[in-house]
Amino acid sequence: MIPIETRPVRDCTLTVPGSKSYTHRLLIAAALSEGRCTLTNALRSEDTDLTLGALRQMGIAIAAHGTTLEVHGRGGRFGPATEPIHLGNSGTSMRLLISTACLGEGDYLLTGTPRMQERPVQPLTDALTQMGARVECINGTGCPPVRIRGGEVLGGQTAIDCSVSSQFLSSLLLAAPRLPQGMDIRVVGQAVSRPYIDMTIEILERFGIHVVRQDYARFTIPGDQALNPGQYAVEPDASNASYFWAIGAISGRRITIEGIQSKSLQGDLGIVALFEAMGCRISRDDEGMSVQGGDLRGIDADMGNMPDMVPTLAVVAAFARGTTIIRNVAHLRAKECDRLAAVMTELGRMGIETHTDGNDLSIVGGAPRGAEIETYDDHRIAMSFAVAGLLAEGTRIRNERCVAKSFPDFWHVFDQVTRE
Repeated sequence: MIPIETRPVRDCTLTVPGSKSYTHRLLIAAALSEGRCTLTNALRSEDTDLTLGALRQMGIAIAAHGTTLEVHGRGGRFGPATEPIHLGNSGTSMRLLISTACLGEGDYLLTGTPRMQERPVQPLTDALTQMGARVECINGTGCPPVRIRGGEVLGGQTAIDCSVSSQFLSSLLLAAPRLPQGMDIRVVGQAVSRPYIDMTIEILERFGIHVVRQDYARFTIPGDQALNPGQYAVEPDASNASYFWAIGAISGRRITIEGIQSKSLQGDLGIVALFEAMGCRISRDDEGMSVQGGDLRGIDADMGNMPDMVPTLAVVAAFARGTTIIRNVAHLRAKECDRLAAVMTELGRMGIETHTDGNDLSIVGGAPRGAEIETYDDHRIAMSFAVAGLLAEGTRIRNERCVAKSFPDFWHVFDQVTRE
């Protein structure tokens, strides 16, 4: 357990590590390429190292030199994995690798923690099955563990429901170019987290892959396309930057994150516009992006495209005048923990009133008081409520090491906002 000291926040410029979402996707794309790829500024965290380790189990040679990764692609010709591939509670690793494993040789068993075995993947396995893949959730629950018989899918037409996670579609998109028939994917219903779909397509295009799309309804990827080896940079992580921008929002200080540009496709960058709507001053230039707090007021925000930012926004809303309504939060229940319940419970410990109808979350702003925060082994709960602790004296964060999932150096960077 770590106590959060209530010290004055200072104006500062900070550096955050590379994007988790980009690192996962670039690792897989590099493994699918036809040669050596160098990834620079890659995020080294529990989650991304699980993807890296899984690819190694599947026969991909990867040399790691700090945040620079050298990946020797095999064009999707993955070797058999003699042991189960354990992916912890990294939902991104699990979902993106299910389709990738269909390209390999032999059988693969993808498994994870007890919480991972409660996280749905059935829409993805159904879409692969429509194309002839041999893939099944072995417990019959629609959740991992997942057994895959590699090399038995040619591609073709399929349909997928992305109302729970856009990662289902991203998984298909990454594998599609290496299938003989490619894929013609029809999206059923409303896809959530759409910016992450754009990110996946942008990465494929950087590797030289041709994708035809009709908005977010249909995607066609011709088969037998080669992914080009080369050097690929990972931009700073907007999700991890959000916690420090949130500190600026509630403290009134100016917090700048180096290297993040407004043209980024990271969906979580949208949190900056929400902070602006709440009364913050935003600065964008070639050096990075800054948030400085003002007289915070409640807003009405649809978070369907950036669900990971709900805990961050919720904590800032706790310090704002009036009520903040956060819409489209139902799929938070399928994250690393039930994040909807976690946010409401922990804000309640801090004396903040919340309400939900299951789809929307309302937060009545006030003066949060210090509390002992349960993190539920969820990195985003820990980092979000650490922000509140800077102004709520007596706050303590339990299981603070869970931040290693996405931001191992979080507490070191966190200390910099109050360091003289």
